[in-house]
Amino acid sequence: MEQSNHLMHTYSRLPASFVKGSGAWLEDDKGKKYLDLLTGVAVCSLGHSHPAVADAICEQARTLLHTSNHFSIPKQEQLANELCRISGMDSVFVCNSGAEANEAAIKLARYWGHSRDIDTPTIIVTEGSFHGRTLATLTATGNRKVHAGFEPLVQGFARVPYNDIEAIRLVAENNSNIVAILVEPIQGEGGVNMPDADYLKSLRKICDDNNWLLMLDEIQTGMGRTGKWFAFQHAGITPDVMTLAKALGNGMPIGACVAKGKAADVLQPGSHGTTFGGNPLACAAALAVIKTLEDGDLVNQAEKQGARILNGLQDALADIPGISDIRGQGLLIGIELDRPCRELMIKGLEHGLVLNVTADKVIRLLPPLIISDDECGMVVGKVSTLVKEFLVTS
Repeated sequence: MEQSNHLMHTYSRLPASFVKGSGAWLEDDKGKKYLDLLTGVAVCSLGHSHPAVADAICEQARTLLHTSNHFSIPKQEQLANELCRISGMDSVFVCNSGAEANEAAIKLARYWGHSRDIDTPTIIVTEGSFHGRTLATLTATGNRKVHAGFEPLVQGFARVPYNDIEAIRLVAENNSNIVAILVEPIQGEGGVNMPDADYLKSLRKICDDNNWLLMLDEIQTGMGRTGKWFAFQHAGITPDVMTLAKALGNGMPIGACVAKGKAADVLQPGSHGTTFGGNPLACAAALAVIKTLEDGDLVNQAEKQGARILNGLQDALADIPGISDIRGQGLLIGIELDRPCRELMIKGLEHGLVLNVTADKVIRLLPPLIISDDECGMVVGKVSTLVKEFLVTS
């Protein structure tokens, strides 16, 4: 596969070039088909070339692409209404990506802190997290590899271990500048790390007790992936701020910072903005995604099919030496091995599978929500066989 000499070498690309997709399947430039268990990193939750999304994009492209946020945008207003309806929240800022959504959340928290006369508003973030690649969001990210080479980093963050409530209480006792907690309900890039069942409830209480904002990064977990519209709904709580992107547009770049209550009206004209964010084209795609998820009962489908795959993998790989853990929620599943296994991404391609390895030794599976029963069976069979072969030979 020839690489352009004119692209910046910011990616270590795998040896495949996909030119076509349909449902849960991709096809490369040689005509080979692959079962897609990465879906553009949790983006194409409705699968590839979904007709409802394609039709919405085509219709809107023939009507109006962009006007800017100097004017009202009806489809942006419709999207905000829909997101608040399904989340129980109050206001939405529409942008272009997950990093932008988290950037908006960080700015919102700082702005709110300054309104309370806190000179150095500080946000608690966690080790092992991933929040984006802008300077503020990579600083919030709990991975030293992401930070390296970009110092000086942005001030105003306090880092604690993930799933450690006592560490947060200790920070609360010793830092009067805290204004918010920013955390993923499940750490995706960090290795499909699942917190204790009461983690989000405990965070909600700490924020309420200290008048902090609870800000949840649902960029990977949101839009039905975990078997609820949003992962926070499993815990029976509501955040003050939630960030979305990835599956919101099924491949059309779009993100959103969603707020509630005291956070809903913090940002005012002049405090934040975007040129492209919330344009009619992106919002038309997102509206089609929400309607399709709802009409097809695909959020419940994610819970059912995720359990089918998780249970199948646990049975198929039971008592296999080298398996540290198999965990997940809905269609966000991780298989942790006792050794680095990044080569499995290439071996997967050889076997007609698109999969991902994160945190060096966790196979992360992110199938589309439209995956069929037969395809779930293929996932269990093909992935378990691949893992067993790898463990025997590595």
